Amino acid sequence: MMNFKPPETRTTSSTAEKALSLISKGWEEVRSSADADLQLIKNRANSFKNLADKELENFINSASKSPFIVPTITASATTAPQPQEIDFVKKLRPKLSEIRRAYSSPDFKWAPKGKLRIDLSSIKNAIVAEEEDERFGKWRRVRFKEEGQFGEVNWEPIKAFRTRLRELEEELKNRSSSSVDIFEGIKNSEFVEKVKSSLKSIYKEPEETKGVPPLDVPELLAYLVRQSSPFLDQIGIRRDISDKIVESLCRKRRNKLLLRALPEGKSSLIEGDNMNDELDLRIASVLQSTGHHYEGGFWSDSTRQNLSDGKRHVAIVTTASLPWMTGTAVNPLFRAAYLAKSENQNVTLLVPWLCKSDQELVYPNNLTFSSPEEQELYIRSWLEERVGFKTDFKISFYPGKFSKERRSILPAGDTSQFIPSRDADIAILEEPEHLNWYHHGKRWTDKFNHVVGIVHTNYLEYIKREKNGALQAFLVKHVNNWVTRAHCDKVLRLSAATQDLPKSVVCNVHGVNPKFLKIGEKVAAERQGGQQVFSKGAYFLGKMVWAKGYRELIDLLAKHKSDLDGFNMDVFGNGEDAHEVQSTARRLNLNVNFMKGRDHADDSLHSYKVFINPSISDVLCTATAEALAMGKFVVCADHPSNEFFRAFPNCLIYKTSEDFVAKVKEALTNEPQPLSPEEQYKLSWEAATQRFMEYSDLDKVLTSETCRERRSRKGMGKSVSMPNLGGMVDGGLAFAHYYLTGNEFLRLCTGAIPGSRDYDKQHCKDLHLLPSQVENPIYGW
Repeated sequence: MMNFKPPETRTTSSTAEKALSLISKGWEEVRSSADADLQLIKNRANSFKNLADKELENFINSASKSPFIVPTITASATTAPQPQEIDFVKKLRPKLSEIRRAYSSPDFKWAPKGKLRIDLSSIKNAIVAEEEDERFGKWRRVRFKEEGQFGEVNWEPIKAFRTRLRELEEELKNRSSSSVDIFEGIKNSEFVEKVKSSLKSIYKEPEETKGVPPLDVPELLAYLVRQSSPFLDQIGIRRDISDKIVESLCRKRRNKLLLRALPEGKSSLIEGDNMNDELDLRIASVLQSTGHHYEGGFWSDSTRQNLSDGKRHVAIVTTASLPWMTGTAVNPLFRAAYLAKSENQNVTLLVPWLCKSDQELVYPNNLTFSSPEEQELYIRSWLEERVGFKTDFKISFYPGKFSKERRSILPAGDTSQFIPSRDADIAILEEPEHLNWYHHGKRWTDKFNHVVGIVHTNYLEYIKREKNGALQAFLVKHVNNWVTRAHCDKVLRLSAATQDLPKSVVCNVHGVNPKFLKIGEKVAAERQGGQQVFSKGAYFLGKMVWAKGYRELIDLLAKHKSDLDGFNMDVFGNGEDAHEVQSTARRLNLNVNFMKGRDHADDSLHSYKVFINPSISDVLCTATAEALAMGKFVVCADHPSNEFFRAFPNCLIYKTSEDFVAKVKEALTNEPQPLSPEEQYKLSWEAATQRFMEYSDLDKVLTSETCRERRSRKGMGKSVSMPNLGGMVDGGLAFAHYYLTGNEFLRLCTGAIPGSRDYDKQHCKDLHLLPSQVENPIYGW
């Protein structure tokens, strides 16, 4: 079922210790990173200081060798003596030497970490020096002129100094790679960018605080309660009660912040709305302030859907896959194609992957696949040939094992883990009881917002035919009630022939392959043109096992052998009981021709006029719907599984064995009526998809605003203070089922495949999975 090993139960104390350990580890990493950044800044500053000392020394030397010409202050003088070195350079030399000695002294030390102070105003002035340059020059000119020191002065020395500084900057940029790395590292480092932004914040908004305060104790408790809601739900505490606890824990802080933000003399009416979104934003802001970014983790399933593309996500999980031509392989495939065709939601079809040894037992004609990609290519090719359009949905695989005793595929591991949490929105479980008999993993309704089960098979009817069938059927009936109630929000039964399950309604949500409707249209056109279409008599097609109607068919033919004198019938099918069925028919000397199974749309079957299906174990026979779509007569039993077909004029329903003979003769002597457009649409997958959307409540779910609103509406009972007994029962059943299916001895006693609680090494190899022992989350319910 699930592809990962489910998490083990942990005590509250151990969980708290791990959480504190994680927080402590995070702080240690932050401190280590900060220390490393400061050390890097120191090293770069020393390198830059040494380089600047050398450049200033070169500048002073060049100034000494090429003296500036400064005119005399008196206007009468025409020339002036040329000093060997200007005065300000002479004054600058001792200062530079003194600074150089101070910094190069062995006694010089950087300030301690805790007392490190940076003159932010100086750094700011340095950053904006280029922009202030012109303004600074004007201020100097005005000041010197007012003080009368120079009068009308030639500013060539200052201009030359500035020019030399610019040349120095350009020279630094064009230095060797090491110098460039230092310069660019200082100029473009993340730290400098942060300093710049901090300076802007301090300069423009000196009174505002931009830091995000850490989470306080009530917020941490609220987050813990919110993430523990699946466990609390299992022990009987409803989700709306958990939301109330979260709201009360968050309300005090929210009120305080709102009152602080309001002007004096005004009050605010604080609504009692849901605090969960605000808590999520609060957690996100704290994580963002620390630079933490991680998808998944302890609470990976708390975000139930990701609507980044504006679409909902539908995951269809089934128990079989092509090329096994069974109803649970074919019908979910068509459902996925037609749900995805509307482009209103993203669709994923999750099918079982069998190892090669099991493929040889299940798939017909010795057809096997070496990889999931190869099987997916086969599935898409088969489907697109029949639907006539390009399918746009995802196909994923989960580990499965074939049970020879049950003649079906059972999941290995936790199936729900193969749907990522970001896509865990809506789940459609094809055969929910089958999928959950041995499901040891997360509860489907906890991971998904809405879970719909579709019952395909009448398991009780099959089990009653086995040894001790009555007792087994009694136990399976209650297990089916148990697992569907615990894991589904809504259950659709294809017909009333199935077990009456909790939260269920009866509706046929299956259609027929469009290819059969085209065959029916072709037959009707040929008949209208006067051609003889049906040249053969009666046939039956189905998997050759006794429970598929072969027992009823042989009994009817043997009982009325004389009444059906001259009647011949062809039977197509493969199966485990093929040899026994054929030997029984030969022993009774029945006019039945057995042939290998084939696709119902095969050209060789078009010329048959009557499809006989006496099965009473089916829920809704797909072959019956296909035969009606092709314009044939159908003779079937008066049974709830055939109730949907009763309205079709070509469906001949018998109540007794004598009536069976009469219906067969009627079909052989008459011509079937062409299907009307309304009858064709009723059989189509478009109509089936529309019925499915309506009866599963999916049309309402897909248009609802938020999943949390749906959850709160589900739990709204008579009063918030009154316990939801139904929710408590469902949670308790899910809790008990989880622990019972985790015991290998109990699994084996109830017929599970040995070692199927987790997938095996071959599945790891085929599906590129980590060993199940590795897939064990730190925390999770």
